[in-house]
Amino acid sequence: MINPAASTLVGIDVGGTFTDFVVLSGDQLRVHKCTTTPADQSQAILAGLAELGLGTGIEIVHGCTVATNALLERRGARTALLTTAGFADLLVIGRQNRPWLYRLSQQIPPALVPAAWRMEVTERLDADGKVLCPLDEAAVAALAGRLGESDIESLAIVFLFSFRNPVHEERAAEIIGALLPDLPLSLSSAILPEYREYERTATTVIHAYVQPLVARYLDRLAVALGRRRVRMMQSNGGAIGLSQAAAQAGRLVLSGPAGGVVGAFHLAQQAQGAGGAASLITLDMGGTSTDVALCPGQIPYTSESEIAGLPLRLPSIDIHTVGAGGGSLARVDAAGVLRVGPQSAGADPGPVCYGRGGSEPTVTDANLVLGRLDPAHFLGGRGNVRIDLAAARAALAHLGRQLGLSAEAAALGVIRVANATMERALRRVSIERGFDPREFSLVPFGGAGPLHACELAGALGIRRVLIPPHPGVLSALGLLIADLIYDAACSVLGRLEALQEDLAPLRDTWEALQEQVSAVLRREGVTRPRLEAALDLRYCGQSYELTVPLRQPLLPDSLEQAAADFHVAHARRYGYAMAQEPLEVVTLRLRGIGPGTRPALPRYPLGPEDPAAASLGHRPVCFLETAPLNTACYERSALSAGQRFAGPALVLQYDTTTVVPPGWQVRVDAWENLCLQWRASAESS
Repeated sequence: MINPAASTLVGIDVGGTFTDFVVLSGDQLRVHKCTTTPADQSQAILAGLAELGLGTGIEIVHGCTVATNALLERRGARTALLTTAGFADLLVIGRQNRPWLYRLSQQIPPALVPAAWRMEVTERLDADGKVLCPLDEAAVAALAGRLGESDIESLAIVFLFSFRNPVHEERAAEIIGALLPDLPLSLSSAILPEYREYERTATTVIHAYVQPLVARYLDRLAVALGRRRVRMMQSNGGAIGLSQAAAQAGRLVLSGPAGGVVGAFHLAQQAQGAGGAASLITLDMGGTSTDVALCPGQIPYTSESEIAGLPLRLPSIDIHTVGAGGGSLARVDAAGVLRVGPQSAGADPGPVCYGRGGSEPTVTDANLVLGRLDPAHFLGGRGNVRIDLAAARAALAHLGRQLGLSAEAAALGVIRVANATMERALRRVSIERGFDPREFSLVPFGGAGPLHACELAGALGIRRVLIPPHPGVLSALGLLIADLIYDAACSVLGRLEALQEDLAPLRDTWEALQEQVSAVLRREGVTRPRLEAALDLRYCGQSYELTVPLRQPLLPDSLEQAAADFHVAHARRYGYAMAQEPLEVVTLRLRGIGPGTRPALPRYPLGPEDPAAASLGHRPVCFLETAPLNTACYERSALSAGQRFAGPALVLQYDTTTVVPPGWQVRVDAWENLCLQWRASAESS
C-alpha cells in the first residue's frame, strides 16, 4: 500500500506532446512538464525526475500511452491467432457494423492478425463446456514448429466456449510453451472469460498485439528507475503493480485519460461545498486528442469500449476520444475544405511555433496568432520551449491564402473546426445518452482544455465551468488519487429466477472471482480489499445487457434488488421497462479496491474581491471575431480565494492558459479553483 506520510509520491502522465509530473510531499504539491520522447517514453520520465531533483526515495504512479499508440499507429507486435477450426476469419467478419450508415464505399481497417497467421486446430466444446471433440495435440505441436521458424512475436489462443471450460486453451498453451518458451501467449480464458466470440477474440488479440511492447517498456522503465517503486494506471481508473500491468497489458489502453477523470471528479467533489457540482463533464484536451466523460454524480464505467475501430471488452472508465488537440494539424483538403486533425504534430516536431521543424499549422499556432497564448508566459516563461510567433503567423498566412483569408481569419477557422469536433464529442456523451448538458458543470483540463472551455460550454448551454488549480497536469494528479483496483468477471448465462432458487452456481462463480481478485491485490499489499459486485442483466431474448450493482451478501433478496435496479436503468436508457418479463443473468463482475492517496488540498479563507495584485496588464486578443479586444491578463499564482473579475480576460500559468471570453465572470473559490459562470446566469443567481 502507498503510505503518503512515509514517502514522496510522484504522478507521471505521458502525453502526446508533454510528459506531466505532480509531486506530492505531505500536503505540498509541485508540478512540472517536459517534452515527451516518443521513441522511448522512459527517457522523458528520467529527464523530468532529474530536473525535479528527485532521488530514489519516491513512489511513482504512471500513466502511459504505449499500448494506445501501438493500436492507433498499428505498430504492435507481430501477432498470430490460434483458434477453433472454422473460426479463423472471425476477426475479419466481425459484427458487420457500418460505421457510416449512408456511405456506399467503406474501408474496413485490416485485422491485427493477417490471414497467413490466423491458424486453426481441431477441437470443440459445447455451450456448457463439455468436450465434444478432443484437442488435436499433434496439430498444435506442428503449428508451434511453424511459429518457431517465423518472426511472430506473440500468440493469441481463442477457442470456442473456452469461457465455460479453459481446458483446451490451457493444454495448447502448455504444448506451445514447452516448445517456444520465449513466445508470449495470451489465452482468452484468462483475458476475457465472457461470451460473445468476436469481442472475446478481438480483445485477446489486442492484448497479444500490445503485450510485448508494454512488457519491454515496463522492463526498461524498471531498470531505469532502479529501486523506485512504480505502479501503473489502468483504463478502469485504478492503479496496479508493474508485473500485473505487464501481464494484463490490454488494461492499460486508456491509462492516461482515466487518470484525468479520477482527478477531475475528486476536485469537483471537494469543491461542491463552494459552488462546485458532483455532476460534471470532463474535457481533457492534450496535444494529440481530446477525451470527454460525463459523470452523473459518479465516475462512469463500461466494459464495452472501442479503440482504433476494434472492440475492447475490458473494464474502463467510459471515455470518448476524438482527434482534436493542441498539436492537431490544419490543412485544406482536395475539395477546398478546412480540416483539423486527427493527424497531430506530436512532440516531434510539434507545432510550428516550437521551432523544431514543424511546417503545418496546428491548433496551438492558431491560439498563438489570435493572442490567446502569450509567448513570454508559455510554460511560465521558464520551459525549454521558446515560442516563435512569426513562424506561426507565416504558417497560418500560408493556410489562409489557400482559403482566401487573412492569417487571423484562418486561425479563427482552425479554432472553430477544432471546437466543432470537440462539441460533437460532448454531445455524444450527454445529449445522445439522454442527459441535458445544461445540468452539468464543465471541468476542462490538459494543456489546451482551458483555452477552449468557455466557447464549448456556450455552444452547449453549459453555464458553469470549473478550472482546477493545475489543469495542465490534472491527469498526473489523478494518478496519485487513484485507488488500487483489480476487476474480474465471468459469464453466467442463467435465468434470474432459477438462480434465485439455487444460488450455488452463482456463489461458486463469486468465490472463484473473489479469490482471483484478492490474490492480485495481496501482491500489492492490500490484505482486506473492499469488494464491489455487479451483474450484467437483460430481458430474456435481448442481445445486449445493462450492468447494475449487486448487494452483498449474496442472497435471493440481493438478486431481487438487482432486478428492480435493472428495470429502472432500462427505463432511463431506453425509455421503457418490462417489469413482468423474465430476466437473464449474463455476467457476474467483481471489483476489489484498496484505498489510494486522498491528498487534502488546502482550503483558503476568502479575501478581497479585487484581483489588481495579479494583473499583468492588457493585450489584444481575438475571440469570435478577427477584430481584437483589449483583454486583461492575470497571473494565476497571484490570484487568491475570493477574488472576482469578468471577461474578456486571460489567466496565465505554468501549465496552461485560461481564456475567459466576454460575457463570462470568474470567481476564485476557497480551493483556488476558477469558477467561471455565464454572466446572465450569474446575475440571476
